[in-house]
Amino acid sequence: MSLLTLLPFIVLIGAMFLMTRSAKKKQQQAVEMRNQMQPGSGVRTIGGMYATVKEVNEDTVLLDAGPGVELLFAKNAIGAVLTDDEYNRIVHGIEHDLKSDADLVPDDASSLTGTGDSATDAPADDRAVDLGKKDTADEAADEAPAGEAKTDAEPKKTDGDSEAK
Repeated sequence: MSLLTLLPFIVLIGAMFLMTRSAKKKQQQAVEMRNQMQPGSGVRTIGGMYATVKEVNEDTVLLDAGPGVELLFAKNAIGAVLTDDEYNRIVHGIEHDLKSDADLVPDDASSLTGTGDSATDAPADDRAVDLGKKDTADEAADEAPAGEAKTDAEPKKTDGDSEAK
């Protein structure tokens, strides 16, 4: 057999080796995460339930899912150990605000433009700015001739018969 015929098998075996290696790495990280659980930390089970760890045993975890609700889960059923901020945000809806109040955008844009002096920022005269819109009186005068032109320009409707048969 030549090396060329063995090459696909070698590549296949190498790919299988890399896949099993990455799967073992993920499995090891999950085991480490589950071993770092402590009473009081928030967790998410593989079923999607959020709870607080009450007690950690060898193979099981006692979870507090609410007032008077204690559940016993296998350690393997814990999908993720959450940080306190993440747990509070998801379960209680409490957002931990890391930003200061200075980062908020003001209600008006006067502080964002110019020097902040409203006398110098104001326009010199109080004339209305033309934004390209017409007044309603101008529209009514313009619509009458345009309406007549539209009737001539509209294609005639047929009842489905066409001349190209």
